[in-house]
This record gives sequence, C-alpha cells and structure tokens, in this order.
Amino acid sequence: MKRVTAFIGSARKQATYEAVREFERNLNSYTEVEFEYVFLKDYRLEFCRGCKLCFDKGEEFCPIHDDRDLLIDKINHSDGVIFATPNYSFQVSAPMKNLLDRLAFVLHRPCFFGKAFTSIVTQGVFGGNSIVKYLDSMGENSGYSVSKGCVLTTLEPITKAAEEKNSRKIKKAAARFYRVLMRPSPPNPSFFRLMMFRMSRTTMKEMLSDEYCDYRHYKEEGWFQSDYYYDVSLNPVKKLAGWFFDFIGHRMSRQS
Repeated sequence: MKRVTAFIGSARKQATYEAVREFERNLNSYTEVEFEYVFLKDYRLEFCRGCKLCFDKGEEFCPIHDDRDLLIDKINHSDGVIFATPNYSFQVSAPMKNLLDRLAFVLHRPCFFGKAFTSIVTQGVFGGNSIVKYLDSMGENSGYSVSKGCVLTTLEPITKAAEEKNSRKIKKAAARFYRVLMRPSPPNPSFFRLMMFRMSRTTMKEMLSDEYCDYRHYKEEGWFQSDYYYDVSLNPVKKLAGWFFDFIGHRMSRQS
C-alpha cells in the first residue's frame, strides 16, 4: 500500500484542511492509500540562522535541534507528499516557508527521488498560481516527481458554484497525482533538468573539494561520472546535450 503524507501550513482546520480531505477521498477512489496529516503548527521548527553549516559541512551539523529531522523522516517514509497552504500575502504561509528554508540543503543535494509530489493552494482572490509554480519548482529541485498542483478559491462565504469548481479541480489534481504515485520508476529527465544537473555537477567538481559536503556527497553517489542523479537511459540527443552542458559548466567554472 502506498503511503502519502500531507504537510499542511494552515493554522486552522478549515478550507485548506478540507481541501486535503477531499483530495484524499478522490485518491482513495483509485487505490487504497495510507494517508497522514501533518499540521506544521504542531511541530517545533525554529527559523534558519543562515550559518550555512548544512551546506558546507552537512545537515547533521545544524546548530538548531528541533523537529526538522522528524519531518524529514516522515517524508523519507512516504511514497508521495502533498504541500498544502493558504495564500498569505502572495506566498506560502510562514510555517510552510520555514520548513522549505530549513530544507534548503536538499536543493544542493537532492534526495527525494522516486517520490510523488503535488501542492494545494487555497486563496481568497488571486495570486495562487505563482505559489503553485514555486512549490512545484521546489519539488522538482528536491528530486520529487512532480504532478502539477491546484489553486482553489475559498473566499468566504463560498458559493455553491465555487465549491463545485473546487471539487472539479481537486478531482483532476488527485488523478494527476495518482498517475505519478503509481509510476514504477522515476521519469527520464527533461533537457532543463539534465542541464541543471550536468552544469552544477561540473562546476562543483572543478571549484570545490573534499572540504565541502556537497562535493563529498556527489563523489560518494557517483554523480561526477553518472549521466544523471539516478540510472536512466538517455537517447543519443540527450547524451550529446549532456556533454554540451558539461562543457558549458567547465567554461563557467574557469571564468569564475
């Protein structure tokens, strides 16, 4: 049975929570899923201090000892995750942003490969589409297989027409997520994702050393020699593109 964890950035169990519950019901109409709700307000998560120890030495050297690793453990034991947040001042809520900031080292060392990801944003009027793009981008850069999130208008008092429209959006989002969740293996990378990997790993190899955690991690994972983060079969065009991206990364490192 697949395990899905929803991380909810709302302080109230209202529109965002109800949207996730409806999403769960839709998902369970396809297959039985073990579903967990994680309300970020119930966890002790301090603000990032910007010391960069997680980048340079490793996340285990973070001077803050709170519930961060407990939340990471929940992600690691999930087949899919949902980040659900209200639109607060055209951004995710503060607890959600704080979690993302505390996981910033994952953007340097992606590790959530093979896990499905989607987002749910609730809002009064507008701005939610840019938040979904932001969350989807964070998901992709963290290694998740991302299915496009959805934006729901929950302006109070909500009309019957708005409720029905939200239900249609949730149903479609759940179907997209289900397809990614049941995918047997991670997808072949797009040209953009291939470019990001090859250019970053080449510059890292030439500019850093064993003194840095990023360098040690890439070396231990074999990423300095691999075609991509995980085993994939690149077609000849992408093989050629990969070599070109390596060359560009080499030129960038020499000019730095």
